[in-house]
Order: sequence, then C-alpha cells, then structure tokens
Amino acid sequence: MTKLTDEAKKAIAEIRPSLVATASATGKPNVSAKGSLRVLDDEHVLFAHIASPRTVANIKENPQVAIICLDAATRKGCRIWGRGEILNSGELFDKAVAEFAKRNMEVKNVVKVAVEEVETF
Repeated sequence: MTKLTDEAKKAIAEIRPSLVATASATGKPNVSAKGSLRVLDDEHVLFAHIASPRTVANIKENPQVAIICLDAATRKGCRIWGRGEILNSGELFDKAVAEFAKRNMEVKNVVKVAVEEVETF
C-alpha cells in the first residue's frame, strides 16, 4: 500500500464530488460521482454506497478502483488507484449510517479503498 500525501488528503477533504471509476469482470467501465469520499487513515479512503448499484456490483466482480478529485477552477487535485472492499457492518459502516441519516440518506454499504498509488497535480 501507499501512504496518502498531505496534498492528497487536502484535496479529498475539500473537493466535492470526487469521481470513482470501476469496471466489471468483463471490463465494462462505470464512473460515479461521490460526495461522500473521506480519508480513513494514511493508507485508506472510503465512500458510502447510497445510490451506486453498478459501482458496488463492479467492485464485487473486480476490486480495482480509480478515483479523481479535481478542482476544475484551479485544475488541482489528486488521483488514487486502489482496491475496494465492501462493508455492510461494523464500526465504519455504523458511523456512515449515522452521518448520512442526519441528511435523510440511507447508506447501503461502505466501500473502503486500500490505496495502491496516489498522484497529486
């Protein structure tokens, strides 16, 4: 795994939405906007599955994930490549459920991404 840089952490915290790209086992791509992307720790990010059935289905078939956080005005941000893991119970899941319940949003799963490569620009 690779550690997130401070620049990447700042981009993740400030830029909404981020775009998450996945692909099915056959290679069919999908890109989904995620306003829930968060830094978990130096080597992981996570996002909530609220309305992302294709993203989650793809990760079940093929855990490779690419994420881009881009501030269009400044053209600054970061790219992350990693492996997604779907969680539907436990502390991380419970925290996400509680956070989004305040906004009347139902979290179906949480996707935890182990960062394999990160690039800031």
